[in-house]
Amino acid sequence: MLNLTKIKKAKTLRCSSWDTSGRNSDSWKIEGGETRVLADIKGTGCITHIWMTQGSGYRDVLIKMYWDGEKNPSVLCPLGDFFGLGNEIVNSYQSLLFTASTKQNNKFNQGCALNCYCPMPFNKSARIELVNEGAKDHGQYFYIDYELYNEPNSDDTGYFHAQFRRENPCNGWGHEISVNVAEANIVNKERLAWENNYVILEAKGAGHYIGCNISVTNFQGTWWGEGDDMIWVDGYKWPPDLHGTGSEDFFNQAWGMQPNAFMHNGSSIHENNTNGYQTSYVHHLENPVRFQKEIKVTIEHGHGNHLANEWSSVAYWYQKEPHQKFGIVPVDKRKPVQRTMDGRWIIDKKPQTSQIPVKLNAEMKKMKAQWKKKQK
Repeated sequence: MLNLTKIKKAKTLRCSSWDTSGRNSDSWKIEGGETRVLADIKGTGCITHIWMTQGSGYRDVLIKMYWDGEKNPSVLCPLGDFFGLGNEIVNSYQSLLFTASTKQNNKFNQGCALNCYCPMPFNKSARIELVNEGAKDHGQYFYIDYELYNEPNSDDTGYFHAQFRRENPCNGWGHEISVNVAEANIVNKERLAWENNYVILEAKGAGHYIGCNISVTNFQGTWWGEGDDMIWVDGYKWPPDLHGTGSEDFFNQAWGMQPNAFMHNGSSIHENNTNGYQTSYVHHLENPVRFQKEIKVTIEHGHGNHLANEWSSVAYWYQKEPHQKFGIVPVDKRKPVQRTMDGRWIIDKKPQTSQIPVKLNAEMKKMKAQWKKKQK
């Protein structure tokens, strides 16, 4: 963050969507299938702030960022999820890194102001693109504020990265089982956890992880959490380097998730206000997770990964380049799962993501049979 007492030799500049004719048509139209370059900056500097506003396109439109002429983007996310709003839902909230403001809270695809304050340094160039993967034209207003320097950034400077992931649904082994009952309390450790937990981030190189947001579509309807976070640094071992105690604990809350948004943690969208959609975030600014070779950030989806809700996430981290190439699921597999007027989830297998089914072990089989017997 900016040191307000330090006078620095820098030039402050901005890329924006202003109407160069002098009139007031200040938004850019991005046609379906089109890519537009919002900023193409040459030199050494740092992006200090991004503001965007639009009326829709929160999953259809991708934001991509490239540093120093790299071929593979360091940021690859749907527009809404990057700014901490999942499932095409808008809501007003505030954190240190991201804010959003709207008159249409907890609604799908409405006008919303989005801000990002993550510092994004570069040594040679920075390019930010929007890709409209939807069928409709997209209108975008934006500011991208940045500084240029006469001297290169220091050798220990990390480059900003952000990655979107989705599992629709998660590969839960016992979705019929309620949370916090004996049948859900299986042993989940070692390779079983390494292979079956929801993966927030896998990266290679040297850097530090600064947090994430996770969006959940709560098909089951009870508490979607109770999963421990498990973070492995520089390779597999048991126990992992960081092992948590529960989903709400991972987000620095307790006894479930409350409908609040704090500077470092909270919920930008709460399921009580949206009939089952939740987006929660945590930012490790004073306590980043540092890695020298690789990192794997995971969390259980329900204790022992028994729940099969829909999950998506964005991980944020800094690292030295080059980074490990990553992609994104196609637009038809990013769209939110909808509900009917009477509240039933519309389960369509076509847009679901591919997954490896869990091989049931003896304890899982026993608990499923025990639960089925209890329901009779």
